[in-house]
Amino acid sequence: MSSDPDPRESEPTLTTGADAPMTDEQVATLKQLSEDGYDVEAFSPNLTRTEAERRIATLKAKLKLQDGPPHTL
Repeated sequence: MSSDPDPRESEPTLTTGADAPMTDEQVATLKQLSEDGYDVEAFSPNLTRTEAERRIATLKAKLKLQDGPPHTL
């Protein structure tokens, strides 16, 4: 009776692609944007690259709107 190795142990962990952890650049950008936009809850150190890109885009749009002229009725 042979003991087959667990396939999960022999598979390398992929660290590329959309589901990989965010890059150091994304960490720095997201942290800065969340502080600039007074939305510190937008930053989380455990995001994927895709999630980080979405939050970065959202924060950039939010900051762009805040920089515009005040709206009048």
